[in-house]
Amino acid sequence: MNASSSSETTDALGSDGAPEPGSELLAALLDGMDAALCAFDADGTITHWNREAERILGWTADEAVGRSGFAGWAVRSADAEDVQGRLLAAMDAPGRQVHEFALLRKDGGRVLVRTQSAGVRGADGRPAGVYCAFSEVHAQIDLERAIALSEALFDDASWGVVLVDVDLRPTVVNAHAARALGGGRTSLLGRPLGELIVQGVEDLEGSLHHVLAEGPPPTPAELWVTLRTPEGERRRCWRNGFLRLASPLAEEPVPLGVGWLFQDVTEAKLAGQEADRLRFRSNQLHRAASSAAECEDPMEAATSTLDYALAGFADHVVVDLLPDDGAPRPVRTLSTPADGPGPCLPVSGGSVPVRYATGHPALQSLDREGSVRASAGAGAEEWARERQWPRDSVHALCAVLRSRGRTLGVVTFLRTAHRTAFERPDATYAETVAARVASAVDLARLLPGETDLPGAGSGPSGA
Repeated sequence: MNASSSSETTDALGSDGAPEPGSELLAALLDGMDAALCAFDADGTITHWNREAERILGWTADEAVGRSGFAGWAVRSADAEDVQGRLLAAMDAPGRQVHEFALLRKDGGRVLVRTQSAGVRGADGRPAGVYCAFSEVHAQIDLERAIALSEALFDDASWGVVLVDVDLRPTVVNAHAARALGGGRTSLLGRPLGELIVQGVEDLEGSLHHVLAEGPPPTPAELWVTLRTPEGERRRCWRNGFLRLASPLAEEPVPLGVGWLFQDVTEAKLAGQEADRLRFRSNQLHRAASSAAECEDPMEAATSTLDYALAGFADHVVVDLLPDDGAPRPVRTLSTPADGPGPCLPVSGGSVPVRYATGHPALQSLDREGSVRASAGAGAEEWARERQWPRDSVHALCAVLRSRGRTLGVVTFLRTAHRTAFERPDATYAETVAARVASAVDLARLLPGETDLPGAGSGPSGA
């Protein structure tokens, strides 16, 4: 803060007219303060007045220093005595006194300020004056609101809130974020994100680096992460928002870190994915039914149905049919190419039974008259070869073919390593496809002349 030139010169000069040591430093410190500050001596005369006080009220240091209180210029006459009394009362009161006053600007306008005043004592311990720091009330309220918002966010907001420093380590974590990350609010501080997130940490750290360098993205971003928790690994989807934090006190914005806000949207995301999957599969079944209705040959209808079912569902499919004598000797009848993608076609020379070993998933499906899922462990290629499936098969789903109360065979859907294992909803879809394929196969056996199928010609119409 800065005193007026006349008063400051009188106070700052010694008996020989030279500036007292430290007076220039004191003036620079007062002027550099963000808060408005003025000081009174024991008689109530203004001795100091800094530039922030000049900005708020419009009165310069030359115009303010040396005046007796605020009466007649910075406060209304009717309020002058009360304001002066409350300010000077701080000389005899312990600690700081907080008041709100309506002061006058130089242009005649009024401004409501909040003051903090405290007494100053001399070397002899007697009251020597009062210093008073003040700011506009709306600015103080804005600050209090910002602090209140910060405390509310870090208390228990419905979003996870984490402050991350420039080294991408958490410095403050709210309760919601601590629960989501599987730790305590203090135990997570200072730890690398890679210790908390098993998969997806590269995408998260990339987003944080981008915010530090370029600023926050315009819209929230969704990230899938896998968390390490005491109960095991959990896969979650977070909707993330980022804010770059910069110091308001620096001449140029200096990043202090990133404010990271996130919300767990896993359940909604999975529900949306499931709805999309069901919509797509329903559409595929509709298209398959329309295509099959145009096929004169029932087996062509079966292969067409399987081709539509494979889209987005599996990479290979094989169909093994049983002879009518009831012997469990399935014959490979339809399949897609083993060495790459392609349509489902009849297997040439498909009259020799497939030599499946005991416990084969297809045989289990026939025994149970239901669906069986299986996945390879180590040595997937050997696993597929032993089961007489395409060598890149890693996951299998077998569904039994039944029509008119009889088991006709089994259809096996196969996935390669780039797809996930089959789940229960996949089995439901496979069973729906199997029912349609079984109807087509049963019709083919009933029609005269279909002698290429195992058991063909033994039905009521094929005798």
